[in-house]
Amino acid sequence: MKILFTITLLLLANEIFAQIPVEIFTGHEKTSFDMMFFKYARKRSGENSRFLFFNRNRAVMDYRMTSKEYLPSFGITGAISYNAPKLKGVAPVMVAQVFNRTVLAKAGIQYAYAKKRLTLFSWIVSELRADPSLDLFILGRCTPRLSPKFDLFLQAETVNSLATVAGKNHSFIQRIRLGLKMGYWQFGSGLDLSESGREDFLITTNAGIFLRHEF
Repeated sequence: MKILFTITLLLLANEIFAQIPVEIFTGHEKTSFDMMFFKYARKRSGENSRFLFFNRNRAVMDYRMTSKEYLPSFGITGAISYNAPKLKGVAPVMVAQVFNRTVLAKAGIQYAYAKKRLTLFSWIVSELRADPSLDLFILGRCTPRLSPKFDLFLQAETVNSLATVAGKNHSFIQRIRLGLKMGYWQFGSGLDLSESGREDFLITTNAGIFLRHEF
């Protein structure tokens, strides 16, 4: 785990040229802060290396928060994958995640495809411990041109955790953003949907507006 975080920091040192999108989403039940990007590490020559770094930092505040309940939550995800050109975007990946009360290490397979107006990014990974949960993450983003100044901004993602132990809950999260892109700014409406359970699921929704900027 320490080695993975060390490599992550080294890659960050090479990522000063990367655009880092930051989103504020204000919904009817919660407000969230989300910073997520991925970029190939660069060689000294300026060319892309085979190492792709993914980073996400996310925090959520519930309006019902008290001193003991509905406390703020946060999550930090760092992932490193080795991308051989012959595999055309498919790569082995190592993932480290830090949440409010736990630290997890995971490994699996990743797929990445990024063009100017279309991005697809996904992985399926397993926790590196006995009786692990399996994670399926899929992110899609497209920005078709509408006019010389505006593009459509559409992003959808699903974050799913499937328990392999009887009695442990599954978790399914979907997030949708639909709006406009103007230069380095994006804004519009969004919806977060969460489901947790095994047979009977607890479902929560958070609808609102988002403002996003690429630094």
